[in-house]
Amino acid sequence: MKKITALLTFLILPLTIIAQDTWVEDPAHSALGFTVTHLGIADVPGTFDDFDVVITASEADFSDAQVELTVQTASVNTRVQDRDDHLRSDDFFHVEQYPEMTFKSHSIREVEEGVYELTGDLTLLETTLEVTVTMVHRGTIENPMADGAPVAGIQITGVIDRSDFNLGNGFPPPMISNRVEIKADGEFMIQ
Repeated sequence: MKKITALLTFLILPLTIIAQDTWVEDPAHSALGFTVTHLGIADVPGTFDDFDVVITASEADFSDAQVELTVQTASVNTRVQDRDDHLRSDDFFHVEQYPEMTFKSHSIREVEEGVYELTGDLTLLETTLEVTVTMVHRGTIENPMADGAPVAGIQITGVIDRSDFNLGNGFPPPMISNRVEIKADGEFMIQ
């Protein structure tokens, strides 16, 4: 019996691996943004302009998706050069010592059709914490601009507490909110 089980595992495992698709973001149609509240009265948005996302999934609805994100912290962009330079400094992202932030999912749970709770490890500065975000599969279509190749729309939203990562500790919540809202939208193509 053990030999039969081992043989079946040997034969089926490669099929499982082959059936997985690797999806990468289309940089022209993808964005990674965040919003904080300044002085308790105004939301200030920003983006990271240099990031890579890889999604591995074998299910067409992305219900078994594994997501890996790498962000170049120096690419922070709030449309104000002095503020961006300050965010790159040791007061915030400390980009010389910590040039990347990463997220790697380890579980996914369907909340409703096409909507998932995605849980994984976020590493920012020298801290790694488990976070849960919402991932929405907005559909997969044949892209007429790419000879009918499939393109999938994925949106991720969530909230982190910057104090959990010791980010900008010298700036208390009345000045800059601890709550950081994250919103990422992307079109993904099979690699």
